[in-house]
Amino acid sequence: MGHRLADTSAPARLAAPDEGIGRDELALATRNHGLPLEALRYDVTPPGLHYVLTHYDIPYVPEDTPWRLAVAGRVRRPLELGLADLRAMPSVTARVTLECAGNGRALLMPRPVSQPWLVEAVGTAEWTGVPLRLLLAEAGVDADAVDVVFTGADHGVERGVEQDYQRSLPVAVATGTEPEVLVAYEMNGGPLPPQHGHPLRLVVPGWYGMAHVKWLREVTVTDAPFTGFQQAVAYRLRQESGEEGEPVTRIAPRALLIPPGFPDFMSRSRVVRPGPVPLEGRAWSGRAPVTRAEVSTDAGRTWHEAELEPDGGRRWAWRRWRYDWTAASGEHVLSARATDAEGHTQPLDQHWNRGGFVNNLVQQVPVLCLEPDAADSVGP
Repeated sequence: MGHRLADTSAPARLAAPDEGIGRDELALATRNHGLPLEALRYDVTPPGLHYVLTHYDIPYVPEDTPWRLAVAGRVRRPLELGLADLRAMPSVTARVTLECAGNGRALLMPRPVSQPWLVEAVGTAEWTGVPLRLLLAEAGVDADAVDVVFTGADHGVERGVEQDYQRSLPVAVATGTEPEVLVAYEMNGGPLPPQHGHPLRLVVPGWYGMAHVKWLREVTVTDAPFTGFQQAVAYRLRQESGEEGEPVTRIAPRALLIPPGFPDFMSRSRVVRPGPVPLEGRAWSGRAPVTRAEVSTDAGRTWHEAELEPDGGRRWAWRRWRYDWTAASGEHVLSARATDAEGHTQPLDQHWNRGGFVNNLVQQVPVLCLEPDAADSVGP
């Protein structure tokens, strides 16, 4: 009997009602990491703290390895560009918040078995690169163009399908200015780290992370919709297996709280002392600018307006918010939620889908406020 890819690549499934995190999910969690929530204090996330999701292996690209980016397909002048060619072109630096499309998946019931994110799959960086629209203008996109397909150098198998990682954007998005898509070669002023796509990656402001193709090596303009695995099979919102589903695109609004006080090692539950406790965090949306942040200190029963900092002209980056809370002895559940200019906000009950995508359920942070005498006995 012959061996097939399907023998090593399992189909998508849901966890059984009492099934804990399995070895396969644990293996994914050791490869991919989220943002420690205390790092929300940084306006720009240091590269080592920024979330990482890698589908296959991280390609090994030594510093002296030549790298070529091809622009081909339905264009009048195919291009092949080296890194020096790209650096010689006009560049843009944009501060952009990235979030994994599966952020929050592990909180769903039943749980889709995949990377078991809680709420930490996010980060904000300053990306420098060439606007994609300039490359496509130089290549001359044909009038019948429909999609632009991006191919990375990472290769693997998923649900029995061997593939390079590929995603596409509609031509209107790829050639547009709002957002302005970048072919990036720097992160926070330095070369891209290996896990963030060295030497080239795509940055699509406002879109979930699956669109930001890393280790970018080819841009192909097509005259028909792209139907590759990561476009037509993965990253779709489905209630039932076999449905065509809706595509995952822009980031739903979310606010996260920087956990106050200090944590318990295992549970990450927080401990604070009675009295004034400043609460702060970040809010963002890829659908429309964030216009409101609210805080609850009673598990979502009541909400209070938080002070939202101006965006500073950085439409695609998260915004800091702040609220002053007076903590009283006892147990509390803190939450934050964001609302954007189109009225999208965060739900208290998360809508479910089989892939575990676009989860923006309101965060809950359990906090124990000590009795005054107990607080006096705790070290600094």
